[in-house]
Amino acid sequence: MVDSPFEQVAAIMPQDLRRALKQLPQGVGERVEEIRLRQGFLPTVLDGAGERDVGDRPVTGEMLRQVLEQASQASAHTVLDQVQRGFLTLRGGHRIGICGTAVVRDGQVATLREISSLSLRIARAVVGQAETLLPQLLEGERLQNTLIFAPPGAGKTTLLRDLVRGLSDGVVTPPQRLAVADERGEIAAMWQGAPQLYVGRHTDVLDGCDKATAVSILLRGMNPQVIAMDEITRKGDVEAMIQAVGCGVSLLATAHGESMEDLERRPIYRALYRADVFRRVVLLRGRGNRRSARVEVVA
Repeated sequence: MVDSPFEQVAAIMPQDLRRALKQLPQGVGERVEEIRLRQGFLPTVLDGAGERDVGDRPVTGEMLRQVLEQASQASAHTVLDQVQRGFLTLRGGHRIGICGTAVVRDGQVATLREISSLSLRIARAVVGQAETLLPQLLEGERLQNTLIFAPPGAGKTTLLRDLVRGLSDGVVTPPQRLAVADERGEIAAMWQGAPQLYVGRHTDVLDGCDKATAVSILLRGMNPQVIAMDEITRKGDVEAMIQAVGCGVSLLATAHGESMEDLERRPIYRALYRADVFRRVVLLRGRGNRRSARVEVVA
């Protein structure tokens, strides 16, 4: 029997904490989004209802090191020397966020030492919305440039991943060539060259570099029909998208926001709005099973 995502993450915990996690009320574990370990405090789990304590043993520095070593099958010191972005992707697509004391060399974080906390984010692929939403995002067989707009925690990346899958596998149109600029490693969750979260048969993923660089590489080397990216946050992201549109590529992207008015109000998005880049905006509300999506056609 294949372990659930929650069980996969629980398996790398020290024995006492693993036992406490298994004692959570039935069904709670499968709703847990993160397990958080902060030195000196009780472990916590985070779900849609908030954060709650688990077990009766405060987290120690040794416990944090054990988790890293178990997760990576390497020494904590070796892992920290490799973690310049502050997180580690695990088999299965799960992610460990790491906090501690940063060692900076030449203006860049070279390593972390004296670990203070870990956040273990449980990866779960949610499929099915693509079949409902994609017909509203297409004209003929072509994806109209689409922005998924929602506040934090509403499921932007989850929906983006499912739309990538739907386009790549051809759930409502013939399969299309997708290229994913996965700067933060959250869309496909690459591990040893393989996506840990399914993004479709005709999808190419470039992770680990900024979106502007990734888009340029993907345009030159992969001949995509659609480029997908997560979290528009910088001027360079906007310039990269305008470049892609000029090359005839369709866009699929996410951004933080509450309403259509935010597109005009926030400078980073205003440039996209005024450049008439996006033709569809998907507004997300709620969390989990209470999440809803509404498509706005941009005139």
